[in-house]
Amino acid sequence: MHSNQHRGPRVTGLGNLPQRVDVYEVGPRDGLQNELRTLPTRDKARLIEALIAAGEKRIEVTSFVHPKWIPQLSDAEELMRLVGRREGVTFSALVPNLKGVERARAAGLQEAAVFISASEAHSRKNINKSIAEAVAAARETSEAALKAGMRVRGYLSTVWGCPYEGDVPVERVVEISRALYADGIYQLSLGDTIGVGTPRQTEAILSALLEHLPVEALALHLHDTRGTALANALVGLQMGVTTFDASIGGLGGCPYAPGAAGNLATEDLVYMLRGMGVDTGIHLDKLVEAGMVAQQLIGRKLAGKFLQAALGEREKAARRARP
Repeated sequence: MHSNQHRGPRVTGLGNLPQRVDVYEVGPRDGLQNELRTLPTRDKARLIEALIAAGEKRIEVTSFVHPKWIPQLSDAEELMRLVGRREGVTFSALVPNLKGVERARAAGLQEAAVFISASEAHSRKNINKSIAEAVAAARETSEAALKAGMRVRGYLSTVWGCPYEGDVPVERVVEISRALYADGIYQLSLGDTIGVGTPRQTEAILSALLEHLPVEALALHLHDTRGTALANALVGLQMGVTTFDASIGGLGGCPYAPGAAGNLATEDLVYMLRGMGVDTGIHLDKLVEAGMVAQQLIGRKLAGKFLQAALGEREKAARRARP
C-alpha cells in the first residue's frame, strides 16, 4: 500500500472556461517588423490571405509609423489597397500620432492601435517619450481616430517586466490602464514584451486590473522567450479573458527588447484551446498552411511548436507514400 500523506495538492479542475475566444493575429505587423528582410507587399498580402482562409477574423496588418522608424512596414497604404475590405474580417494597424491617423483614415482602416510602455526606460528607448508624454499622445491619437470612425485598441508593453528596469510595479500598470480606458479605447492588450511572466504573476496582474476594468476590456499579448506563454494564457482564460494576441508560427519579438523571442504562436494557442473545447473559429489544418506560407516567405523555420510537429508528420507521411 502506498501512503497518500506525501502527495502534493490534487488538481481539481480548470473551472468554467469561456466557450469562445477571439484570436487577434499580429504576425503581419508585430512579426514582420522584427524580420531583417523586408517582404514585397504582394507577399505580405499572400500571408494575410492565408490567415483569412484559416478563419482568422481580427488581423493587425501593418503600422502607420514614419517609414524611417520601421522600414519593413513602409508600404502600409499599398498593402491596404491590395487586401481591400473583407466581410466579417477586421483589419487594424498601429497608429502612433495624428499624421498616422490621417494616413489610416485615408486608407480605410477600421481599427487603430495606440501603444504605451509601463516602463519609463523602455518608453524612452522605444518612442523617446516619458510615460506621461506617451499617455497624452495616445489620448490625442485616440480622440482623432474615434472622430474618424475607427475603434481604438491600446497596447501596454513591459507589463510583466522591463529589459532595462526589471520589475514593473503593478500599481503603475493599473494607473496607466485606467487612463487609457478612460480615453475611449475598447480593449487594452497587456504585453509580456520580454517573456518573463509566470502564472502567479499573471494572476496578480489581472486581479489588480479587474478591480477597475471589465474583463472584456483586457487582452493578453504574450511572448514565449522562456516557454511560459501558454501557461500564462491559461491563467488568463481561467480568469475570463477572451482575447489573446498571437502570431503565425511565433513570428516577432521587439527591436527595443534585446533577446526577446517571438510571440505566442497562433497555432499553438488554437491547438490548446481546441483540445479544451474552447471555440476560436479557426481551422488548424489551414493555419498550418498559413505557417508554411510564412516560413517560405521568411526563408527559415519558425518557432511554433505545433507547426513544426505538423510539418514533421506531413514529411513522414510523404516519405511512407514514396514507392
